[in-house]
Amino acid sequence: MIIDKIIGNTSTISLEGRTTDLLLLEWFETTKRIQRKHTQQGMEIAIRFLKEGQRLRIGDILYMDDARAVVVDIIPSDAIVVSPRSLPEMGSVCYEIGNKHLPMFIQDDQVLLPFEEPIYRWLLAAGYQTEKTHTKLTNLLNANVQPHAHGNSGGSSLFSKIMSLAAKER
Repeated sequence: MIIDKIIGNTSTISLEGRTTDLLLLEWFETTKRIQRKHTQQGMEIAIRFLKEGQRLRIGDILYMDDARAVVVDIIPSDAIVVSPRSLPEMGSVCYEIGNKHLPMFIQDDQVLLPFEEPIYRWLLAAGYQTEKTHTKLTNLLNANVQPHAHGNSGGSSLFSKIMSLAAKER
């Protein structure tokens, strides 16, 4: 079965009276435009999204008839959880992680990223409140990276702008 659009989400559409057939995805598969997978009940699904930037989320309904609905779920994975102690620290950790061009997730006022031992050690050494956990990475930040320079470019950096905004909100 070829899927080219998302029908809706279980948060807004009732599946009462239908069997739920889960399509299990790794966090990094949620942004792939073209892929072929099997649901838990063995249905072959070919996803072919034409638009850039389409992303699958937990609860997305890809197929539905009177008897069954194919619904997306995310497989838990090892993750680094950073719990910032203040808004400026949130800005700082997001800047540092973003500057390394790593995928970042924001869930329950925490910053999560896929586990990598060197990054975990670096965050601990930098003094951030950090732990390793096994969880679903669900809320990927949509990072529209703008061109920037590393070093003294003569203007204010993105980091200094974030810190200024955070200081104003106190």
